[in-house]
Amino acid sequence: MGNSALKSHLETSQKTGVFQLTGKGLQEFPEELQKLTSNLRTVDLSGNKIEVLPAAIGNFLQLRSLTLNSNRVTTIPSEIGKLKKLETLSLNGNRIQQLPPTLGQLKALRTLSLAGNQISEFPSGLGTLRQLDLLDLSRNQIQNVPAEVSELQAIEINLNQNQISVLSEGVSRSPRLKVLRLEENCLELSSIPLSILSESQVSLFSVEGNLFEVKKLQDLEGYDKYMERFTATKKKFA
Repeated sequence: MGNSALKSHLETSQKTGVFQLTGKGLQEFPEELQKLTSNLRTVDLSGNKIEVLPAAIGNFLQLRSLTLNSNRVTTIPSEIGKLKKLETLSLNGNRIQQLPPTLGQLKALRTLSLAGNQISEFPSGLGTLRQLDLLDLSRNQIQNVPAEVSELQAIEINLNQNQISVLSEGVSRSPRLKVLRLEENCLELSSIPLSILSESQVSLFSVEGNLFEVKKLQDLEGYDKYMERFTATKKKFA
């Protein structure tokens, strides 16, 4: 892409606070954006070939939304933790294997979307994200949902298309969790903690495509309590 095109993009962004440059074959995060650290609120660089998210990302203190879906990013720099106003971080379809501990410092974060990466362990340290609404970890390689999940404040956790065979009952103590998606994993019926049905807040528990027939859930103790929540939620949105 020519310099003049980038220049006009930058001029527009200076006025709007939005920089969007998708599907242009960019191989690196545009250095020129550094001139706009004080007023950029939204950056979308999806569909490029960016491999490195630079440490300088920590300078964009006004940033509320950062989207780099479908790139080649392998790591998230620890400096990301400086973005105290960030509400949406979307890095679907990259090559990320793990998350920096500083991610837990993003106090305003509402959406953390990391679908289609190479994450093999359920991320720790996200319990400090008190505003988190959606955690999307679908299409990764996670095998185990640990007890620490009880600390998460998320309303929806999407774990579809992983390799999960172990599901901690801690998930039933996750205080705001309403939607838990576990489609196309490796769960046996005996791996489902009954407390998810009988004691949790979960009103949509999606488990199609595992190692049991979904209708067998109906035989489990607490299924009627789950159905009460499911039906009440459906009525609310009808």
